[in-house]
Amino acid sequence: MDEVKQIVSDIKNGNIRPIYFLMGEEPYYIDRISEFIDKNILAEEEKGFNQMILYGRDVSIDDIVANAKRFPMMADKQVVIVKEAQELSRTIEKLVSYAENPQPSTVLVVCYKYKKIDKRKKLYKAVSKNGVIFESKKLYENQVADWIKRVLAGAKYAIEPKASQMLVEFLGTDLGKINNELEKLKLIIPSGSQITAHHIEENIGISKEFNNFELRKAIGVRDSIKAHRIINYFTQNPKDNPLVVTISLLYSFFSQVLQYHGLSDKSQRNVASELKINPYFVKDYSEAARNYPMKKVSSIIACLRDADVKSKGVGAANLPQGDLLKELLVKIMR
Repeated sequence: MDEVKQIVSDIKNGNIRPIYFLMGEEPYYIDRISEFIDKNILAEEEKGFNQMILYGRDVSIDDIVANAKRFPMMADKQVVIVKEAQELSRTIEKLVSYAENPQPSTVLVVCYKYKKIDKRKKLYKAVSKNGVIFESKKLYENQVADWIKRVLAGAKYAIEPKASQMLVEFLGTDLGKINNELEKLKLIIPSGSQITAHHIEENIGISKEFNNFELRKAIGVRDSIKAHRIINYFTQNPKDNPLVVTISLLYSFFSQVLQYHGLSDKSQRNVASELKINPYFVKDYSEAARNYPMKKVSSIIACLRDADVKSKGVGAANLPQGDLLKELLVKIMR
């Protein structure tokens, strides 16, 4: 995120490079940077002749170079944005001759999503020398809640830890999807407010009572009544609560509980650092560790692996997912 801020700041200050090669697994920042360049390099009256959008599936490298070598008309610069450039992955290295000697009056933006160019090859070296290479890395699940907090803080909002965790567990690590939901919330909730679990439930459709976060918490404190109630809800709403997601999140949770058992320093700060979690949730792990000794946690992880295999039809053909989940819960809490 700091790198994104630096790119934006440089452009605002007039330090505009001739090539921006945006690549990597996370498309969110690739889109944000290209959109910023789209809106901010040229004035509106200059865009008609001097800004063009190309698509990788429709053009060749020669087409891109030909457009990039044009001179601007009645403007200091022209902007050429190549979207879906990963469609040109087989021939992308042919761009090296242009990258070695780019047109100074052109801003070429290459959006190379879900892939990376080889750092050992000439294209990477040429763009690094004469332009900007930005790699958009996918965030790990434990990093997304902090990302949500930072994004909202920039818009003068706060968010409850539980609310951000609900978003992560429901939407995963897709920053684009999460941002879309945050934009909806910002339309409804006044700036300066704190976004709560209640806001998430009302406006995004994630139940604050019946979700994987609450299931994990109920299991951690050995509240079997609440855990079974959540499981029954999941069974009645399987499309909104896929078994594979529940198993994955429980596996992650108990793996971290096992890691907690192995820590010599169990202070809140150290646990949060080692487990890569928000300090707010440390108490959930310490409680689970008290309720589930290390040996039991190891057996639960084995049960989760077995359930994962069965959920994919191995050794449990035609067994309803709800039955698998109930069976798993019994094994965890007995």
